[in-house]
This record gives sequence, structure tokens and C-alpha cells, in this order.
Amino acid sequence: MDNKPTLQHTGRYQLRYRGTECANCQHPLDISDRYCPNCSQANSTKKLTLKDFFDEFFSSLISYDSKLLKTLSALLIRPGRITKDYVRGKRVSYTNPFRFLLSLAIVYFLMLNFTGDFQALDKFGADADGDWIREDGPLNFSAEFKDIPAEEQQTLETALDSLKIWENFMNSDSILLSDPPKHFKKTESDGFINRFFGKREFFNAVFNEDKIYQFDAIIKKYDLEDSRMNRSAFRAATSFNRFRKEPGSFVSSMISKLPFAVFFFLPAFAIFIWLAYIRKKYTYTDHLIFGFHITSLLFILLIVSFLVDSIFDTLSWWFFILVFGLYLFQAMRKFYEQGIFKTLVKYLFLNFVFFILAMLTIAILFTGGVFTY
Repeated sequence: MDNKPTLQHTGRYQLRYRGTECANCQHPLDISDRYCPNCSQANSTKKLTLKDFFDEFFSSLISYDSKLLKTLSALLIRPGRITKDYVRGKRVSYTNPFRFLLSLAIVYFLMLNFTGDFQALDKFGADADGDWIREDGPLNFSAEFKDIPAEEQQTLETALDSLKIWENFMNSDSILLSDPPKHFKKTESDGFINRFFGKREFFNAVFNEDKIYQFDAIIKKYDLEDSRMNRSAFRAATSFNRFRKEPGSFVSSMISKLPFAVFFFLPAFAIFIWLAYIRKKYTYTDHLIFGFHITSLLFILLIVSFLVDSIFDTLSWWFFILVFGLYLFQAMRKFYEQGIFKTLVKYLFLNFVFFILAMLTIAILFTGGVFTY
């Protein structure tokens, strides 16, 4: 007992509350053990009181705040250093990079979503009959023709009228519904993609023309097969129909999904970082952590820019993007320890890849959203 601690801890961690066996996993303990070495549960036999509960809650909160402040200061003041510390094992002092980035992304996109009047865009959607709404009334070409001489306007209108493009477009649903079984039989001979989109087009026509919105009612009326393909096409048509009528709500829905899209984008981007620095003795995970930290800094700057713009009614995003560009270059130099020229070449390459992947991710998210909205 000579080597036992003489300084007692407060609360339920005092020596008098410690046991010789873990209450969770029954691992043998010594009274000097504050936590079980097997499962990490606190070594205490004292029943948990409200005071103990709140003491531990605020203690954990203060501990997290301390990590948060240290992470922020290291991220802002020392580009690349926080990643170097983290991959070398100095991790207790900083917040988890994955959790930190997720928190920042959620905060930023929530701010963007709740302050943007995206529902106002719904007025540009389609009406109950599926026709696109125009603030200036029915679709016409008068506005487009206003700068064309009167004689040329007449010639162009006559040509368009002879082609009957708009009439053919408006009557396409009616033609499709004139013989639904024949339409489905025709789509069955197409490839998978054409077959799917052909069936989606049919269900969309049913929504607009027959005003039937239940799958079971549609297949019963038109004597269609209850197959997985038909159900998928029906769901896609339902989502697309809703998107047409509520484009503003769709945009708001997409923004709420962007924080999670970031975590599908970054692992792909980390592959290109790994390729750019393939001769460096860093693992793929090290590059991914670098991506997490860099993207976290980007969201911090975007949040600050958003607040500045909201308070002072200005546009400051370009300044903060410039700051981020300079920061990224310095972070790459400090973390990967290469010269200016090599870093510049890889900096330009990775920024190009970042832009392409970002556009691709947005396109996939938008396309997928249209069919699942």
C-alpha cells in the first residue's frame, strides 16, 4: 500500500468510493485505479446523484471547449502544423477532425438554409396541371422578339407555326396516353436507361393528364405489371413532379444534404493528394486528415464571411476565398515540407481536381435529388 495515492479526488472518485472489481466488466481492480484498464469505466461504487451527474457534464463540456479553442488556434495560426501533430500521435489536445468538420459544415449550411428565402423560388415552378408558371402569363415569344424588326418577327413566327414545335411538345403526353400498353411494350425493347426514363415519362404523363397519383391505381387502370422497375420509375416520376412544382423547396432540401455530401467528396479528393505526394511517407489516412483540416478552415472562413455579409450588408466571400488560397499554399508547404516550385505545381493541380470533383459531386447530388425528392 506504500505506492497508493495519498491525494484524494473529489466527488465519487474519492478513494473511499473505489472498489476492487469493475462494476461493468468485473475486471480486478486496485483502489489506486481511477478507471478500469479493461473497459475504461470509472472505478466508483457510489450511486450517481444529480450533483455528480451535472458536475461530470460540465467538466466534459469545459474539456471539449478547451480542445475546441486549441484546435481553432492551431488551425488558424499555424497552417499545416495541426495535421502534422495529429498524424504523429498528438491527438488528445485536439478535437476529432471528422467530427470537427461535420459540425462546421452543419452550422454553415443551416445558416445558409434558414436565412435564404428559397421557398420564393417555388413561384417559378409548375402549376397543378404540370404547366410551367410564368410571371408574365402564358409562355410566349413576344419578349424574345421585341428587338427583332417587325418583318423578321412575322417570318420567324410563321416558320415556328409551320413546325408546330410547341403544339407537338404539349401534345406529347396525350399521344403517350392514347395507347399506354403499346408505349410500355415499346420501352421493354429499349436498353435499361431508355426503358427506365420511358416509363418515368409515362407515369409523369399520368400525373398531368389523368391526375392519378397512386401506383396501385395506375397499374390497375392500365393493366401494367407490378415490377421493381415500374415501381422505381413511378417513384422517380413522383419526385420529378414534386421538383417541378416546388423548385425552391428542392434547393432547400439539397442544401440540408450538402454537409453529408462533403464526406463522400473528401475521400475521393484524398486519393489525388496521395498521388501528388506518392513519394512522401504518408498514408492515405494522413492525406485524408489533411483534407479534413483544410476543409474545416474553409468552412470557418465561409461562416465568418456569412456573418460579415449579414451584419454589414456587403459581399466579402472573395476576400475570404483569397485568404483560404494563401492559407492552403502555406499549409501544403509546412505539412509536406517541399519547396515553393513543387508546392505551386501541386497546388494548381489539386485545386483543379478539387473544382472538378466539387462540380461532379454537386451534379450527382442534384440528379439523385431530383429522382428521390
